[in-house]
Amino acid sequence: MKKLPYGISNYEELVEDGYYYVDKTKYIKKLENLPEKRIMFLRPRKFGKTLFTSILENYYDLRKKEKFEKLYGETYIGKNPTELRNKYHILRFNFSGIDTSDGDSTVRGFKREVATSIKLFVEKYNMDFFVNKEEEAEDILDDLFKAFQIQRETEKIYVIIDEYDHFANELLGFNVDQFKRLVSQNGKVRKWYEILKKGTESVVDRIFITGVAPITLDSLTSGFNIALDITRDETFNEMLGFTKEELIELIDSQGIINEKEEEILPIMKEYYDGYKFSLYGNENIYNSNMCLYFLNTYARLNRIPEQLIDVNIASDYSKLGKMLDLCKGEEREKVIEKTVIGEGIISEITEKFNPVMEFTEKDLISMLYYLGYLTIEDEEFGKPELNIPNKVMKELYSDYFLNILSKKTDLVIQESDYNEMLKEIALEGKIDKIIDVLKEYLNNLSNRDYIKFDEKYVKLIFYCIAMNLKIFRLKSEMEVERKYPDILLIPKNRDKGYKSVMIEFKYLKKEEANKLKEKQEEGIIQLKEYAELEEIKAIEGLRKYCVVAVGADVIVSEIK
Repeated sequence: MKKLPYGISNYEELVEDGYYYVDKTKYIKKLENLPEKRIMFLRPRKFGKTLFTSILENYYDLRKKEKFEKLYGETYIGKNPTELRNKYHILRFNFSGIDTSDGDSTVRGFKREVATSIKLFVEKYNMDFFVNKEEEAEDILDDLFKAFQIQRETEKIYVIIDEYDHFANELLGFNVDQFKRLVSQNGKVRKWYEILKKGTESVVDRIFITGVAPITLDSLTSGFNIALDITRDETFNEMLGFTKEELIELIDSQGIINEKEEEILPIMKEYYDGYKFSLYGNENIYNSNMCLYFLNTYARLNRIPEQLIDVNIASDYSKLGKMLDLCKGEEREKVIEKTVIGEGIISEITEKFNPVMEFTEKDLISMLYYLGYLTIEDEEFGKPELNIPNKVMKELYSDYFLNILSKKTDLVIQESDYNEMLKEIALEGKIDKIIDVLKEYLNNLSNRDYIKFDEKYVKLIFYCIAMNLKIFRLKSEMEVERKYPDILLIPKNRDKGYKSVMIEFKYLKKEEANKLKEKQEEGIIQLKEYAELEEIKAIEGLRKYCVVAVGADVIVSEIK
């Protein structure tokens, strides 16, 4: 049984230490067959980009020619090699670890990465070249290209840049002015890309660049307008991440029996599946890092992980909330509210946008797509319909929405509040305490906010609060025999005898309070219908509630 490569991003290490590899090498051939030689490929964080760049590096590196069979013999590309295998000097940069405390530290970090990577390149290929660290980053690169042209007349360089936008995105999150200086016409980073472009006229034959978002494409790389962006090309939709078939093969490689596989697959689908980056992509894909985290923990503990979101991934995505703040006001809130509720958003996706300019609603939606917060679910009139891909993203959205709500209402839910809610629901199946918190939010919202109040908005606030009750699986409008209960709270571990809860929400404006009884009866009828469904009947200890919000007041009726 091969080890799972959780946290492994070096392909050579992966092969030599006997880790399982989901073979993506057929895409090497597809990339090479493109008429363009300079490629840009964007994917959300923790999606396997660094490992893929390592696969390219080892495949094309002329120093690894003798190790080709060992590294690639069992893969698709090993059985179907291309003419360009092991033909290049590989010049690789990784900009993910740069200190972005301020503009100066960012420039220093960028220069240090450039100098260090070029020094490693010179040593690997035994060049006669001195890396002068007193020079600017663009001058070091320019000097290298000139020296290479003289010393290696007939040979070529393959440049690989991993996380090209990481430091710029980090800087954007808290200091737009510093970002402007970094990418201005005389900015150090912009000049560096101009030199890289110039290198393609002499010694640089191929370039592969990865990143997360095209936020900096128009600004940071305007001196580098020669790359083909294949991010949304259906041919490469499944190049990173796992297809369902690949995931099942990975699970089978771990000797997990069919009975257990049937138990874990629905959970992994709910939490990690759902990504599609091309309107015409063949299938949805799973986040590979999240799947590896789950299976690695499952193999170690022989049970489903208590925490289904890898803390490393959650912390990475939470930082991106800063990016959402680039779009101010109601546009941002409208998009966040709509997506958490579960409504699809019909929008074209911006291919390049400059955050130095004011973000539009379309820009925000596009950014959420690139960051993995939204994905393509369908299309309408040729435009993508975007929705939240899975439960992991929904939880992160919920936290962000509650933060916005807390700022509006000056209300923060304490850990002790969550503990009391948990105890009450789990042990007694009661919802009094969580309803009290819902009431506090409703009462603290301004009169202006009541204009947009409806059943979905009240349900949204409740849903976001309940998302933090971690011992429960929260189902929103889960389809059961073509019927859709509003909220189901089901314990992850049913062996402990915890209660389950089903809730139907209704809403009335203050002036419609005389229709309360009618709304309650409507909700009660629906709950009784749901309760007769076989899947609902099978839920032990289920308590059922109709919740009617009348303005800021909330009336709860339990259905026996």
